[in-house]
Amino acid sequence: MMLIEDTAIKEVKILNPKIHTDERGCFFESFKSTFNNDNGLPSTFVQDNEVWSRRGVLRGLHYQLNNPQGKLVRAVVGSILDVAVDIRLGSPTFGKFAMAKLSSKNKKIFYIPGGFAHGYLVTSDESVVLYKCTKLYNPNDEYGIKWDDNDIGINWNYSSPIISEKDNKLPTIDNQKFLPKY
Repeated sequence: MMLIEDTAIKEVKILNPKIHTDERGCFFESFKSTFNNDNGLPSTFVQDNEVWSRRGVLRGLHYQLNNPQGKLVRAVVGSILDVAVDIRLGSPTFGKFAMAKLSSKNKKIFYIPGGFAHGYLVTSDESVVLYKCTKLYNPNDEYGIKWDDNDIGINWNYSSPIISEKDNKLPTIDNQKFLPKY
């Protein structure tokens, strides 16, 4: 059983699993297709990704246009600040974002639907992030938005994040040539 927490954007959700704890440790269900089906979330995922990073690494904001990936994201080691940006042209929440603090301690899971850009900042010494995707990764369909776009206004609350050269060259949302439609 999980509790669903709404965010500032109705399609983006935070899932809070029921955690069973005893002297041995803990157990929880991180994914259950029937729960997702019953709650209007996707239950078919075709790819799992695992990423190790160190403190201050900021990855994103990434999306696929023709094969938009819905994602279930969780931090299995450490903690991250995870962000979903609505980039769907015509959406009432276009350019707005939802944010979640995910950690190995709180065990929260962030659901990001297709049509959203995704990124995160590592806030612990290291992190391992695991995310399930509804569509396969396609390097020819990869796009992104600059992580510090003033029009979006994400407060990462970190002075000098570590950003890849590729991510640092991404255009702002106003300079995107390819965005999904609502």
